[in-house]
Amino acid sequence: MSAPKTSINIASHLPAMARLDPSRPAIIAPDGKGGWQTMTFGELDAMSDRIAHGLAAIGVQRGSRTVILAPPSFEFFPLVFAVFKVGAVMVAIDPGIGRKALLSCLDEVKADAFIGIPAAHVARILFPKPFRTVKANVTVGRRLFWGGHSLDEVKRLGKDEPFPMVEPSTNETAAILFTSGSTGIPKGAVYSHEIFDAQVRMIRDAYGIQPGEIDLPTFPLFALFDPALGMTAVLPDMDFRFPAKADPKKLIEAMTTHRCTSMFGSPALIDNLGRYGVANGIKLPGLKRVLSAGAPVRVDVLENLTKMLGVDAQIFTPFGATESLPVASIGSKEVLADTGRLAMQGKGVCVGKPAADVMVRIIEISDEPIASWADAREVPQGTIGEITVAGTVVTREYWARPEQTKLAKIQDGERIVHRMGDVGYFDDSGRLWMCGRKGHRVVTTAGTLFTTPVEEVLNQHPAVRRSALVAVGSKGSQVPVVLLEREPMSGAADAQLVQEIKELASRHETTKTINHVHVFQGEFPVDRRHNAKIEREKLSAWATQKGFGR
Repeated sequence: MSAPKTSINIASHLPAMARLDPSRPAIIAPDGKGGWQTMTFGELDAMSDRIAHGLAAIGVQRGSRTVILAPPSFEFFPLVFAVFKVGAVMVAIDPGIGRKALLSCLDEVKADAFIGIPAAHVARILFPKPFRTVKANVTVGRRLFWGGHSLDEVKRLGKDEPFPMVEPSTNETAAILFTSGSTGIPKGAVYSHEIFDAQVRMIRDAYGIQPGEIDLPTFPLFALFDPALGMTAVLPDMDFRFPAKADPKKLIEAMTTHRCTSMFGSPALIDNLGRYGVANGIKLPGLKRVLSAGAPVRVDVLENLTKMLGVDAQIFTPFGATESLPVASIGSKEVLADTGRLAMQGKGVCVGKPAADVMVRIIEISDEPIASWADAREVPQGTIGEITVAGTVVTREYWARPEQTKLAKIQDGERIVHRMGDVGYFDDSGRLWMCGRKGHRVVTTAGTLFTTPVEEVLNQHPAVRRSALVAVGSKGSQVPVVLLEREPMSGAADAQLVQEIKELASRHETTKTINHVHVFQGEFPVDRRHNAKIEREKLSAWATQKGFGR
């Protein structure tokens, strides 16, 4: 079965799939009573048409910036596709970034429409300034005193007939997707319809995804790709804001009940899933691929989850960012057979060869803007530099943040090159190796240390769940300090563990200059979106306050 050719509007995949197989489930979700409810592709397309008519009736139109604050659910999917059909601009902000950052993002967007669950509308009433431009309010759920329309009312205003879907121009804005802000302020990456269309094609081709497959998406943005790819999306019983807290038992129940062939999970989620599965001897023979992104995935995490899968299944770790995805990808078979061993020797983490239709180049590390590619200096193969990418999936700007756009984008003729903010290098086989964030490098009087190569060496210790290289002092004369997050059941005393880590560090060229090692009490602070990226700025401030590195 293959999907027919569709237009560039990502919503056009929906009527195409509805014509192809209208009775096949598109969304399967918990019904709140211990069972499951299903929406077919035909029903999803029809409901999104009805909502699109209703949104148009209340003033949401082509170009309307429309904030959606609602978790993945039965209502979420037809609502989002209705917004795309209307030609409105979907604005997605992770509510987990915190109240202050969330309100700041909302203030920047100057939204025309606001669609959210009741709690989001309570926030609208309590903090009205960021919502002053909103003309249409829709409540997903019970509408109380705050006015506007409920989603049910929008449906009643709609029509049971196909909506005349907007046919956008190539560079017309489709969405503003805010980054997590885990390495700085949240920024709104401006997505065109062409970018979404290219992403769907590249993800489908890279992983051999076929219409008719069944996916377990545990991240809202990836959940949206499922209907466009012709996949059934099974929504697990979890709080999508906190993937690290997802119950592995419930994830496994969803996958086995609905015979999932694919899943997406953050490294923290698949770590917990693999630990639980190995401890309980659980197998998932029907699962043929797992995608994990958001942070480097440790070798032991891949090993654990691999034990649950069939012999032909793989765990893929696509490399990219909100501003450009995918950039590169690698499968667990190559990692476990080859690159994982090199990572533990301090080579960094291999993220595979660049994806089709993108150009990846490595330039000298700089914290300053680079206006033109003529001013960028590429480094030789094998030399660590900043990773840049150009291609159809690369966003051109941040919404209302010209200074951040200047720091992240380089003009190269007619195209835009995105500076990933990650550092790395190419090996002699053309594979890309990631060595951490540019802003997290430790610049000492003797040279520069990068987080990922150092940590991959030290994470081998069985008592260490994670390590974090942080800087103390001023750039140029910084002192490298390593903090350790212990495995919960490890028995070694702190002093003994520190001594063993120092001895391990001394055996590798990448880590031999590490002299300051300390045990962090409790779990590292991590990003709110994937629960996997270590918030090193907080750890650096903590280490400085403790006087480490002196």
